[in-house]
Amino acid sequence: MKILILGAGAMGCLFAAYLARTEEVTLADPNGEKLALLRGRGVTVLEPDGAELRAFPRMLTPAEASSEPADLVLVFVKASREREALAAVRGAVGEHTLVMTLQNGMGHEEAMLAVAPAENLIVGATQHNASLLGPGIVRHGGAGYTEIGAVAGDVKRFGAVAAGFTAAGIETRVSADVARVIWHKLFMNASASALTAVFRCPLGPVAEQPHIWSLARKLIAEAVAVARAEGQAFDEEEIAGEIRAHLLRSKGGYTSICADLEAGRRTEVDAITGAVAARGRAKGVPTPLCEAVAAIIHGMEELKDGSGN
Repeated sequence: MKILILGAGAMGCLFAAYLARTEEVTLADPNGEKLALLRGRGVTVLEPDGAELRAFPRMLTPAEASSEPADLVLVFVKASREREALAAVRGAVGEHTLVMTLQNGMGHEEAMLAVAPAENLIVGATQHNASLLGPGIVRHGGAGYTEIGAVAGDVKRFGAVAAGFTAAGIETRVSADVARVIWHKLFMNASASALTAVFRCPLGPVAEQPHIWSLARKLIAEAVAVARAEGQAFDEEEIAGEIRAHLLRSKGGYTSICADLEAGRRTEVDAITGAVAARGRAKGVPTPLCEAVAAIIHGMEELKDGSGN
């Protein structure tokens, strides 16, 4: 399978390194200087058990990657850049090319529809997480299931993709209800992850500090209410318990939204906490805290970059 991965960030490099063991992988990024460095030293994944995985996927700019169609385009760029990134590799999306996202949050299929029909789109969520220590150097924070589903049509069509990922060491299964899978992951990102950005802290304090955890509980409650309005029934107490247990297991973990804010980059808050608020408005479900947290994070972005926009 010819796989084109968009974005040489932490997750793009992680999946490129794993998939390159069994598939023909190209990693595309607009930063030519970074690509030149990666061509020389490849991608290195530092595993939790101390092992290292090194791989040399093909490194191309988006223009170079557009010269031939891929079997699968896997999107691992920030939500704010996905339309631009997909447009830049439009030539790589042929009639039968599948376009897939495992990005955090919701609503990514809207950008994907600009380059491929709904029946060729794959959405999903992954329990793998990673952080970038330097260009092409990734710390693999943890693994788990990757679940994928169809935007339209029978998800069984994507069984070969799941099998290919699994063979490369990314255990993947297809889901007939991928919306539920995405919601389940969103609860954590829209609550605890967003608050790590607001309070500039790792995951642990969100569970350990009573006032921060109280805010997290309220954000979880709003997200569960919106999910229920969309036909996804979740037990709020069960979800809160799962999230708190995860926070206490990973006290020192830093989230990408916090890292983006500290680095002066625009965050993906509109695809996570902001997405809960937007869907709440559409369904007539009040989400005042989600609205407030999204606005606070945008205000912090503006203060950081001085844009005032």
